[in-house]
Amino acid sequence: MKVLLYFESEELIKTSGIGRAFKHQKMALSLAGVQYTTDSWSEDYDILHINTYGLNSDMMIAKARTLNKKIIYHAHSTEEDFKNSFVLSNQIAPIFKKRIVSLYSKADAIITPTPYSKKLLESYNINLPIYSISNGINLERFNYDEEKIKAYRKYFSLSEDDKIILSVGLFFERKGILDFFEVAKMLPEYKFIWFGDTPLISVPKKIREAVENVPNNVLLPGYVKGPIIDGAYLDAECFFFPSYEETEGIVVLEALASKQQVLIRDIGVFDPWLINKENCYKGNNNLEFVNLIRKIVNKEIKDTREAGRKVAEDRSIEVVGQELKKVYEEVLSFGN
Repeated sequence: MKVLLYFESEELIKTSGIGRAFKHQKMALSLAGVQYTTDSWSEDYDILHINTYGLNSDMMIAKARTLNKKIIYHAHSTEEDFKNSFVLSNQIAPIFKKRIVSLYSKADAIITPTPYSKKLLESYNINLPIYSISNGINLERFNYDEEKIKAYRKYFSLSEDDKIILSVGLFFERKGILDFFEVAKMLPEYKFIWFGDTPLISVPKKIREAVENVPNNVLLPGYVKGPIIDGAYLDAECFFFPSYEETEGIVVLEALASKQQVLIRDIGVFDPWLINKENCYKGNNNLEFVNLIRKIVNKEIKDTREAGRKVAEDRSIEVVGQELKKVYEEVLSFGN
């Protein structure tokens, strides 16, 4: 069994969640002993596992059909998580939905990260087998590392008294970045760091203006990788992710793997795998977030970090590799 992993325009979106998911797929298949190639010109494969939606995706599907290969589409995106992102995304969303439904429907099966995104796809009337498999997490990267913590604290010139509230994401309204800024205003005694970047010309005016006029206690270091962001995950007081819509949220898995105290918005994608007051905390509005952050920082509520790490362990790269292998074997049996 050999798989062609296809990812169009990798350089453009390699830092996105989809880009990290693709990296995880390669790691997962290697660990599971599944042979794969990323050579889009190759004809020596059994399954096309396709991750993206560009113009070349149609050609890859047509070629695979000509070669009588099986096709699995990895549904990273939905209409719901396309909205409230780029300029005109809400107006374009119905067209985007038609595009992805058309592409997804050409496959033999679909993989998507969560039961929630599976349910959304089923509501699109796509009559194909749909499997829910996490994007996975590289646990080793997020093990405790004093040197990473030192590098992060030095980078931001943090004192022992600084209390850090962390988030990671693109500059999208959907990600809750405006709420992050508002909560920071209400908690001036803490420092808020948002890792991530998006060209400001591509986002709506209200996001551009908010990013250009952040509260004094907010830091926007941009896209940072390596020990700086890893150290932040390991050392911050709270990982605060007020996103309104996700298909999974790889950064949440990263925070859980780091044994962070995780605070998220109470939205459908996190059910049933994230449980309020057990392996995370959930809020519904900024006043609730402010109250919960204070209690987390002051250690006035239950510590959920160990339980959160267990959630990440259940979605490790090793586990995902075995789950992908099982789906591949099942799809290869279709029609036999």
